Amino acid sequence: MMHQETERLARALEAIRRIVPDVPDVAITLGSGLSEAFSLPAGGVSVPGEEIPGFPVPKVSGHAGDLWIGPLAGRRVILQRGRVHYYEGYSMEDVVFATRLFAKLGVGTLIVTNAAGAVRADIAAGDIVLLTDHINMLGANPLRGANLEDLGPRFPDLSRAYTPKLRALAHQVAASLGIRVQEGVYLAAPGPSYETPAEIRAFRALGADLVGMSTVPEVIVAAHAGMQVLGVSLATNEAAGVDPAASLTHQEVLEMTQRRGQELRRLLLGVLQAGPIDEPQ
Repeated sequence: MMHQETERLARALEAIRRIVPDVPDVAITLGSGLSEAFSLPAGGVSVPGEEIPGFPVPKVSGHAGDLWIGPLAGRRVILQRGRVHYYEGYSMEDVVFATRLFAKLGVGTLIVTNAAGAVRADIAAGDIVLLTDHINMLGANPLRGANLEDLGPRFPDLSRAYTPKLRALAHQVAASLGIRVQEGVYLAAPGPSYETPAEIRAFRALGADLVGMSTVPEVIVAAHAGMQVLGVSLATNEAAGVDPAASLTHQEVLEMTQRRGQELRRLLLGVLQAGPIDEPQ
């Protein structure tokens, strides 16, 4: 008997392949507000999420909820313009559905982006941070339940979930473009409330440099499927308690992505051009 999630993925895969028969080289997941920075590149096909069977559509502002597939910086790229979140009430299967669909398509590399709060003192609002690792505080794992054997093993190794050679390439590209980047560990919290100052102190003690409400489930299933991963955070604000006088709002996040999103776009286009980024690890 076919696993229910396998059936759902098969229907979505069939729909995407009818539109674009060629396998994209790279998938890019755009976080809060970053869809606007990328806009809709020329020469590709935009597919509303509602037209893909079983595809979950975001309900949060700053997440467009469609896929764009086409040529970008010399690569065949599939852009996920916005994501769904666990805090919206979606299941983990929904949260990682798009990433699993990319793996089913045969995409070998995932570039995953997000807007995050800066936990580490030397990360300022507006900084671009390359992810080295993560801490999962969501209280759930997308691999729980029956294993999808056609995607990966029951017990995947996450020790190199964020591909070191892609991170090194991003550093090289950033230096050539004059873009300052840092490195850090991303902690995924369940949300939707922002974290308390006490929680941020605890997360800092655990080794977190950034905090957000996404990314980790997608990286887990990407690693499970053997995909290479480049994780990039845009620090949009200082986390709770870092500046005792500051308050946190979603509008603040969107405004910072509008200001710094083009810089992140420049970096990612440079990474695509620099390649090769779609070779096996």
